Amino acid sequence: MPYWQDFSVGQRLSFGRYVVTREEVIEFARRFDPQPFHLDDDAAARTHFGRLAASGWHSCAMAMAMIVAEHERMDAIGSLGSPGIERLRWLKPVYPGDVLRCESEVLEVRGSRSRPEMGAVRSRLTVLNQHDEPVLEQEPTVFYRSRPA
Repeated sequence: MPYWQDFSVGQRLSFGRYVVTREEVIEFARRFDPQPFHLDDDAAARTHFGRLAASGWHSCAMAMAMIVAEHERMDAIGSLGSPGIERLRWLKPVYPGDVLRCESEVLEVRGSRSRPEMGAVRSRLTVLNQHDEPVLEQEPTVFYRSRPA
């Protein structure tokens, strides 16, 4: 589905597989979110997490890795980036050993009035763990090229 015209409201996709490793959780946290419950087992055990937990921003980054891999799989050369995310919620902690996947539903598809060479697709993306529990939900808008005339 490389062009915005190839998407339709209600369309659903299920994709991705990302194994969360302890090393990656700690490395990401050291660089970008150095809170004790992302870095240290004892500190994490004293919180509501109960054990080492991935940063929410790391969860977003893992979701993005799965999205990019899916775009590559679909040969979605029409993707032109995103103007942003309207809604982002971290629903459950992500732990080392979790296996994540994505489900998306298209909410809106529209061509650009000012830039006819592109359009926008807004969707709801849910990241689930190996127990099919939602851990993250967001509503991104992504720009795609228009189908050539």
